[in-house]
Amino acid sequence: MREHLVFITGRLAKARLEKIAATLPPERFAWTIADAGVKVAALMTEEIIRRRVTIPAEATRVILPGRCRADPAVLAAHFGVPVERGPDEIVDLPVFLGLAGRKVDLTRHDVRIFSEIVDASRMTPEQILVRARDLARRGADVIDLGGLPDTAFPHLDETVRLLKAEGLRVSIDSFSADELRRGAAAGADFLLSLNEETLDIAFETEAVPILVPTRPEDLPSLDRAIERMQRAGKPFIADPILEPIHFGFAASLVRYHETRRRHPDIAMMMGTGNLTELTEADSLGVTALLMGVCSELSIGNVLIVQVSNHTRRTVEEHDAARRVMYAAKADAALPKGYGRALLALHDKRPYTQNADEIAALAADVRDPNYRVAIAEDGVHIYNRDIHEVGRDAMAFFPKLGVEADGGHAFYLGGELTKAELAWRLGKRYVQDEPLDWGCAMDADAEDTTRFKAPGHTRQSGKP
Repeated sequence: MREHLVFITGRLAKARLEKIAATLPPERFAWTIADAGVKVAALMTEEIIRRRVTIPAEATRVILPGRCRADPAVLAAHFGVPVERGPDEIVDLPVFLGLAGRKVDLTRHDVRIFSEIVDASRMTPEQILVRARDLARRGADVIDLGGLPDTAFPHLDETVRLLKAEGLRVSIDSFSADELRRGAAAGADFLLSLNEETLDIAFETEAVPILVPTRPEDLPSLDRAIERMQRAGKPFIADPILEPIHFGFAASLVRYHETRRRHPDIAMMMGTGNLTELTEADSLGVTALLMGVCSELSIGNVLIVQVSNHTRRTVEEHDAARRVMYAAKADAALPKGYGRALLALHDKRPYTQNADEIAALAADVRDPNYRVAIAEDGVHIYNRDIHEVGRDAMAFFPKLGVEADGGHAFYLGGELTKAELAWRLGKRYVQDEPLDWGCAMDADAEDTTRFKAPGHTRQSGKP
């Protein structure tokens, strides 16, 4: 059935919207553009739309601009057809309408994240609980309590009980058999890491053991431990151990592949910290690659650690990557086109307008307010009097005439610097909006039905 879409927009965006809408496949979509009679679509309100917009009887769906602050539910009741908030940028409309070949769903995953607190033995139970709550909020499924060699952990039992009372799942990671037994007795769910020489502990408790080779290169020892657990009919997770680059990394990848070949149906784990922590590279790309390996080999558990400052977002990175990889695998597709969570530094489509389109918009401006945008040729700033293009934010200052208005100068300096950064990195820039850093930074919660409060510099400058 062919849909009839109604795109509600403002005057400045109408021409660009018509251009994009004309590319929609006619066998799937008929469309109408409804001009709400305002210049900027983001300034439309429910009242304006109700008063000024009439939709055709054949309409099946109404699409609002992404930055319109009207409530879609209220307008749906008014028009009698579904109303949706569309993408922020017109250029993304085909993807929004499902013309990219898939509908992206990142709500699901099949990987459990164990997040280790490596210095738990040096923290109080209350400090561990605070940290555990934060890790769980970020996406961790299991809180792993790390024991340190030659460091007593007398409050281990108390800590496990405290975390379990909070509703958290807990694992114990220790070389000490005594600590493993105490943690299990206190209610821990998992024990890391047992080999064939320490495997007897697994038969003393209901906690699920994570099995490792006696030495990383000794894969037959892992096979023997696996076979013993299988004969006993007890659950387990196998971890062939991922090693750092130049210290066995490539060989360890082979071990993971070989373990999956030998044991097609067992639960497996990968500890990613030896790559993320011990490689001084942005951890997001490293994590995405490792989670891709986990996806291919059906490794359903990862042990992660955050010690170095450059891995401070490792929980969020693993959480985002497991969702992208799950969705791509379900679609039998490459992990491309599944959102921007794994793109922190660069964007796939950084420029939503070209220089000619910006020039056309600038020609229509009749007020002194400055607009800032970026295109492939650099940063653009324009109002009714000027249209300047450059690549150095500070070089614009002499041309803007804001020497006597400190607040305005401060605002423009901030926006132009942000625009220059976006242009240099190849990121999207939207005036008055923060740059999107993917899962590398928390996004502020936003009420999309309300206008934003005035900025800090709104009332600045001379009367």
